[in-house]
Amino acid sequence: MNLFGVVKLIHVFLLASVKYFITFPYALLIGIDEIQAIVAVTFGGIFGFFFFYYLSSVVIRFLKKHKDQFVRLVCRFFKVDLSRFLSRSKTKSSWSIKKRRMFIRFRDQYGFAGIIVTTPILLSIPVGAFLLNRYYSGRKYVMAYMTLSILGWALLFSAFVVLFPKVA
Repeated sequence: MNLFGVVKLIHVFLLASVKYFITFPYALLIGIDEIQAIVAVTFGGIFGFFFFYYLSSVVIRFLKKHKDQFVRLVCRFFKVDLSRFLSRSKTKSSWSIKKRRMFIRFRDQYGFAGIIVTTPILLSIPVGAFLLNRYYSGRKYVMAYMTLSILGWALLFSAFVVLFPKVA
């Protein structure tokens, strides 16, 4: 394998760590072998989940600890007055109530399993990692379930390549 092939694999690996579902067809389009594509996409997705899961925990702790300083910095940098928006958050508008109800309904219907299954295909890896860290970090085996989900989708990709070799 030449240097250009290695760069392609690294590119696919990094792309899979952010947007898992579209990376496999992309890897096939740019000319990577099916087996190499499946391996690069799978390991990229798993790496991305671990990276963004731990990064989101650091960001969440930082924002909880330094919320006031962060708001002042954003106000100064973007030259906006956020006091109007922050004071609005104390009074609930009907839109925020509807949005909260929709989130609670989704969480009650699908919850942990819904986030685990939909993260690689519908949500992106960073969004799924953030949601799992924010709402389900106290659960046991969060990392194992997400890894199994990524491996399951890789198995489906592999089955697709085996069953439909002319398409891939």
